[in-house]
Amino acid sequence: MTTNSELILNVINISEDHLTAEQIFLKLKETSTKIALATVYNNLNALYENNLIRKVVVEGYPDRYDKIVRHDHLVCKQCGRLTDIMLKDLTIKLKEEIGEDILSYDLKVSYICPSCKQIKVSK
Repeated sequence: MTTNSELILNVINISEDHLTAEQIFLKLKETSTKIALATVYNNLNALYENNLIRKVVVEGYPDRYDKIVRHDHLVCKQCGRLTDIMLKDLTIKLKEEIGEDILSYDLKVSYICPSCKQIKVSK
């Protein structure tokens, strides 16, 4: 039998989006899974604490969850859209710069996404 954690982890791992807890809950409800929103939050916290998922925090927006694959994010300052980007791993460079071992880092590059630029141009 599949556990709630496994179901949630599967939703995150197959998604191309950065889902909020509520979006994960709604996706699980589509398959008629009997799960409460509080259960989703509790399992997300446990998955995050066990380094099985990433939590992406952008000020002013709900936390979003992502798979554990080394990548960074572009964050639109207008709408909060997250886009995955694959930059060169900076772990060695950061270690050299600060003189300490790096466990991980979370690089978020702020920009204005093409959709928001288009809206601004058309006003």
